[in-house]
Amino acid sequence: MVRAAFLTERTTLAQPAVCAGIGLHTGARVRMVLKPASAGSGIMFERTDLDLADRRIPARYDLVRSTDLGTTIINEDGASVSTVEHLMAAFAGLGVDDVLVELDGPEIPAMDGSSMPFIELLQHAGLKTHPVPRRAIRVLKPVEVELGGRRAVFLPSVQPAIDVSIDFDNAVIGRQQYRFEVSPKAFCEDIAAARTFGFRRDYETLLKAGLARGGSMDNAIVLDDSGVANPEGLRFADEFVRHKALDALGDLYLAGAPILGLYQASRPGHGINNVAVRALLADASAYKMVSLSEMAETSGGRMARG
Repeated sequence: MVRAAFLTERTTLAQPAVCAGIGLHTGARVRMVLKPASAGSGIMFERTDLDLADRRIPARYDLVRSTDLGTTIINEDGASVSTVEHLMAAFAGLGVDDVLVELDGPEIPAMDGSSMPFIELLQHAGLKTHPVPRRAIRVLKPVEVELGGRRAVFLPSVQPAIDVSIDFDNAVIGRQQYRFEVSPKAFCEDIAAARTFGFRRDYETLLKAGLARGGSMDNAIVLDDSGVANPEGLRFADEFVRHKALDALGDLYLAGAPILGLYQASRPGHGINNVAVRALLADASAYKMVSLSEMAETSGGRMARG
């Protein structure tokens, strides 16, 4: 498992890692290569299939241009990558700061619809630290946003945590709430395996909108009139809300650093997650950049446990 130092020092991969699959929404087959990167370079995507002056897209909240059933980032030259949230959640969950993600297609491969295949990919490659202190965004005061009946708020908290609740007019889902303190152990054991989900009744509509072209029971929980259509059933009784927590962690990591605070969201989605990050970072009095090693020392080591 991940050593405690990975939470206080900048971390990258020990060696490259490769996987391939289809995009959940585009249905396009894509090969993805994760490569080690230098300290401070951050998470960078590169579209190797494009003939553009700039094929690289930094993993940044301010480059988010679409949040329609997934998060899409686009650079100034028009290079884009979609459905980045599950991979970003894996980076956030394991504390990976610097990596180059090469893609020969427009979308991150869906794999099984969760972050677990990416966790396994990262663990197989191995992680290594740079002798550079890891910095984080510490929330200093409440920052609240609303969007289309959804609500989210950042609250001060030394330990990063996510608390989400959902309410669906569906007997299988209904009302669910889940909170977890962000650490490699908690993410790998309680969140990473939670899959994305959708309703069979919406499938044709999504196809007409150019979405879910690669969707299947291999990469999503499918709900129909009889309940969960997947033969294997659910991985967790509350897998739906756990996946919303996974999405939130991935979307929030587009801030460019871990966020030391509590993120509470009611009926969360990619749109409000991005709006919340933008609101937090737009208010200079609402946060400050801190060293995680210093935070660990002043909190008696609590930040370093994972």
